[in-house]
Amino acid sequence: MDISIPTRTALKTQAKRLRASLGEQGKLITHAQSLEAIAQQYGMRDWNTLHAAAPAQREPHAKAWQTGHRISGMYLGHPFTGKIKSVTQIAQGFWKLTVLFDTPIDVVQSEHFSNLRRQVNCTVGPDGQSVQKTSNGHPQIVIET
Repeated sequence: MDISIPTRTALKTQAKRLRASLGEQGKLITHAQSLEAIAQQYGMRDWNTLHAAAPAQREPHAKAWQTGHRISGMYLGHPFTGKIKSVTQIAQGFWKLTVLFDTPIDVVQSEHFSNLRRQVNCTVGPDGQSVQKTSNGHPQIVIET
């Protein structure tokens, strides 16, 4: 079972609410006991393990990508404009996009032949850059945000 772990602040707030709720029922527990109970709810051995696994804060999303959005940027070092044909959020802050270019891009660096691409599939993070890199270490696609 995959459970998204909230931020540390949210987890501490949950522990405070648990302690208050149990206190109203006459079941007094310490703050440390409420933290341990929250850790168990998330399948962790103890609070320290949960604290280490939880993000300090949520990463802000550069953009909530949507089908039909007009975008621009660089693909394999070539500037482009286009629109998003499809979008799927695959993880917190990461999106799988199909990008339809306005003008096809030649993805081959050869004077002997060409290979024009009209659309590409890519995975981008919160910064609008692809996870995949080219052989020189640059992101395959960079979408201006």
